[in-house]
Amino acid sequence: MRAERVFAYGSAAGLLGDLLFGDPRRGHPVAAFGRAAGAVERVLWSDHRGWGALHTAVCAGGAAVAGGLAARAVRRSPAASLALTAAATWAVVGGTSLGREARAIGGALAAGDVDAARERLPHLCGRDPQALDADGIARAVVESVAENTSDAVVGALVWGAVAGVPGLVAFRAVNTLDAMVGHKSARYRRYGWASARLDDVAGWPGARLTGVLAAVAGGRPRGALTAWREDARLHPSPNAGVVEASFAGALGVRLGGTLSYGGRVENRPVLNASGRSVETADVERAARLSRRVTWLALGVCVAGRALLRRGKS
Repeated sequence: MRAERVFAYGSAAGLLGDLLFGDPRRGHPVAAFGRAAGAVERVLWSDHRGWGALHTAVCAGGAAVAGGLAARAVRRSPAASLALTAAATWAVVGGTSLGREARAIGGALAAGDVDAARERLPHLCGRDPQALDADGIARAVVESVAENTSDAVVGALVWGAVAGVPGLVAFRAVNTLDAMVGHKSARYRRYGWASARLDDVAGWPGARLTGVLAAVAGGRPRGALTAWREDARLHPSPNAGVVEASFAGALGVRLGGTLSYGGRVENRPVLNASGRSVETADVERAARLSRRVTWLALGVCVAGRALLRRGKS
C-alpha cells in the first residue's frame, strides 16, 4: 500500500476512533510522555536557555525517533502501518475531548449554574475562573476551542501529512512541552524559551490552515478573513492570534480583552471589534465549527500528502 493511502486511511481511522471514544481516562500516551518529560526536567533544570534547549531536544527528539523506529518496524506490512498511523492519530488528536469539555461548560452556563462552569473551566484552559462572569467564561471557552482546534487537531494532521507517524508524535510532543514549560513564569522564562519558540514554529502551518478553514466553514468568510488580516498580528501569540481572530470573524463575535492567568492580569487586544459579545449559545457554535474544521483539515492533509508524494515520483 502506498504511503499516501496509509496516511489517508490511518488518519481517518484515528479521527473516527477519537470521535467514538475520545481520550482514554487512564494510560494516555500523551500523559506518559508528560511524565517522562517531567523526569527529564528534574535532572536538567537550570535557569538557563541552554539547558532548556537540551530538555526540548531530548524530549521532542526522543519522541520523533521513537515514532520513526515504530514506523520503520512495520513498514513491510501495510496493515500494521495503517494500524500504527491510526493509533498515533488517535493518541495525538483531542478534538472530541475538546468538544465535550466545551459543551459541559456551556451546558452549566445554560442551566444558570455559573459555579459549576467555573469549577470545570480549568479542565479546558488556564484562566482564573473566579474572575469571570458567565459571559466571560463563555468567551474563554470559545477562545480555547479556537486555539486548541489548531493545537490539538489540525497541527498534528499537517505534520502527519508531511512526515507520517514521526510527524504526528513529534508535533504532540512539542505542543505538550510548550504547555509544561513554555509559559512565562519565573521558573520557565529562560528554561522554557526553546520549547515555546519551537512550538511557535511547529504550530505555524496548522494555525494558518485552521484560519482558512474556519473562514470556509464558518459562514462568514469575509468577516473571518478581515479579522485575521486586521487583528491577528496584535495578539501576543503568532499562532493563537490567527485562529482566534478567524473564529471570531466566522462566528460574528468579539474575542480578546482583559483576562487573568495565575493571578496575572493581561490586557489582550480585541479581535473582531465589530462583532457582538460572546453569549452562552456561542459555545456550541464554536464546538460545531471546530468539528467542521477538523474534517476539512483531514481532507486537505490527505490531498496534500498525495500531491507531495506525486511530486517526488
